[in-house]
Amino acid sequence: MQKKIKIVLADDHNVVRQGLRALLMGQADMEVLGEASNGRQAVQLARQLHPDIVVMDIAMPLLNGLEATRQILKQSPAVKVLVLSSYRDDDYIEQLIEAGAAGYLIKQTAANDLLQGVREVNQGNGFFSPAIAKRLRDHCRGSFADQRPTAKHTKPLTSRESEVLQLIAEGQPNKQIAGSLCISVKTVEKHRQGLMAKLNIHNIAGLTRHAVEKGIIESNVATDPIASLPA
Repeated sequence: MQKKIKIVLADDHNVVRQGLRALLMGQADMEVLGEASNGRQAVQLARQLHPDIVVMDIAMPLLNGLEATRQILKQSPAVKVLVLSSYRDDDYIEQLIEAGAAGYLIKQTAANDLLQGVREVNQGNGFFSPAIAKRLRDHCRGSFADQRPTAKHTKPLTSRESEVLQLIAEGQPNKQIAGSLCISVKTVEKHRQGLMAKLNIHNIAGLTRHAVEKGIIESNVATDPIASLPA
């Protein structure tokens, strides 16, 4: 009997998950073990269910796809993460690849690419939507032509800073963020100061805009910055 590819789906849109489940479960060699509606749940299911592949959205509440990918691969290096997103930001794609994602698919072409992507990634190969693959090739050619690595304009955020950024952008006050992450309010404030210094952004509204632009949260999740002032 053929061994099935065990999959966890992570997307905060129920309709999207239903469509993906139907597509995957229609394949004789694939099995969906569970579904996550946010990044924290995705990390938990990956730890509990030991899937072969997590199909991961980027913009999810509580913990975005980039940080969820980092945490999953840190805890379970054998799991492969296949990103499925509508975001095409080059910096975000680069960060996901550096975090260990095995592939990156654009949602608009998911019906054509997802099944092949799952099978390729399960075999240990990388797999990218054609548009993403072309951009990666062009980026590499540009780097070789310049004979120097691409310059980084800002220091990368730590995993904890990224978590704090997302929760700030989602409108959680300091006390609630502290409770969610099991840290002190003083530590939350320290992380927020560090975020602002690294990103050269000095207000909550700016942090929220940055989170939306980078796909950390979706624009319809972004809160009124007045409501997200420190508790």
